[in-house]
Amino acid sequence: MATDAHPGPLRVLVLGASARSGSTNARLASLVAGMMADAGAEVDLASMREFDMPLYDGDRETEHGIPDGALALRDRLEWCDAFALSSPEYNASVPGVVKNAIDWVSRVRPQPFKTKHALLLSASPSLVGGNRGLWALRVPLEHLGTRVYPDMFSLPAAHQGFTEDGQLTDAGLQQRLRETVRAFLSLVEADARYVCLQRRWYEFLGDRTESSVTQRAED
Repeated sequence: MATDAHPGPLRVLVLGASARSGSTNARLASLVAGMMADAGAEVDLASMREFDMPLYDGDRETEHGIPDGALALRDRLEWCDAFALSSPEYNASVPGVVKNAIDWVSRVRPQPFKTKHALLLSASPSLVGGNRGLWALRVPLEHLGTRVYPDMFSLPAAHQGFTEDGQLTDAGLQQRLRETVRAFLSLVEADARYVCLQRRWYEFLGDRTESSVTQRAED
């Protein structure tokens, strides 16, 4: 969530996390971006290819600082109230390019993942749709204080999952995705717009709050 509430529509960064051209995760990100725009959000659709950065190296950081690609991603994260990340699954886990981006951006202060809401999605040719990778992706994001939405969306057999106009071939999955997107935006709206509602929130590792009651939404 942005530090200062703004009067306009919710701002959401939608990131296709595959570096491959023609990626099914890029198609899923585009579909989700359209659904969010239809629901009234202001959407920033991006590709991981826009944020070039080397493998994380502490010596390189000391000598050269944070790379421009990581700073550009930081800027896009700071702009938004929430982000949606459509990530492929590599060997039942997180792609290296995604984890590397998280590691670099986490070095920026103030750390931009903290208190952001996130919706995780995946598209995969496998029968489980990349779901195992999403469970692994939750770990570093939640460790950094991101409020990851409980209901993740995985598209199985993604190479056959899209119509020519970019919708899902399975009408039931299309409806479930639309409902998930709208429910996610409703949660973000409540947390971003109605901060006067004092609610309890679980503590993140390393998170130090002055009171057991904070201006956060319930998980």
